[in-house]
Amino acid sequence: MPREFELHKEIEIEATPEQVWDAIATGPGIDSWFMGPHTVEPGEGGRMSLTIGDFSEHSTITAWDPQKRLAYRSDTGPDGSFHAMEYLVEGRDGGSTVLRFVHNGIISDDWGAEYEDMTGYGWTMYFHTLNQYLTHFGGHPGVYVSAEGPKVAEGVDSWTVLSEALGLPDALEQGDKVHLTPEGLPPIDGVVDYAVPGYRGLLGIRDAGTLYRFHGHGEQIAVGHHVFTQGADVAAVSKTWRDWLARVYA
Repeated sequence: MPREFELHKEIEIEATPEQVWDAIATGPGIDSWFMGPHTVEPGEGGRMSLTIGDFSEHSTITAWDPQKRLAYRSDTGPDGSFHAMEYLVEGRDGGSTVLRFVHNGIISDDWGAEYEDMTGYGWTMYFHTLNQYLTHFGGHPGVYVSAEGPKVAEGVDSWTVLSEALGLPDALEQGDKVHLTPEGLPPIDGVVDYAVPGYRGLLGIRDAGTLYRFHGHGEQIAVGHHVFTQGADVAAVSKTWRDWLARVYA
């Protein structure tokens, strides 16, 4: 049966309230650390939308107090499910900002995997990415690039295949420098900015122009990168990674 839930997060970011607000309350800002693309109609009662491939989600803004509070609620699904988000922005002396976040709602009958994703590393990694975006890319908007690999055969460890295809070592920790060698793509020299214990299932790597995010386990791997290179072609970069994943898991 459907399940009610409520999640809380709090992070401190070395950025001003103005920068944080732009990152959470504008389409280009949200696309720079979360999924995308988003559109935002500013003001209470305004509409927000997220579209990825065949998936779309639409929300109504329920609170709009620039640089202080933002809240919105998704349209209710046929099964009664919905998501409501609230952000509280508080400036601190020295130019940093505390961001408090509440996510509540109702998720559908098949809620197990969705709830695990949210309560596990999902929001933790997204807010880490927000911090990385504002800290290292100065609020310069990026574009979201996503691609899914094909499902692997039973008994194949998809994460091991990914690691070997990227040329990753057996163990990684946050702060490690890496040299990735994805066949057919330019080499990537960066630093591990996010890794879970054993680094399996979620991995974040940052270089001078991109926040690379690899995620998934079991039968399928996907990427959700944020590219800050000016003039980046989302469709072309997505196809490049989709084709690479198809070759790796052929």
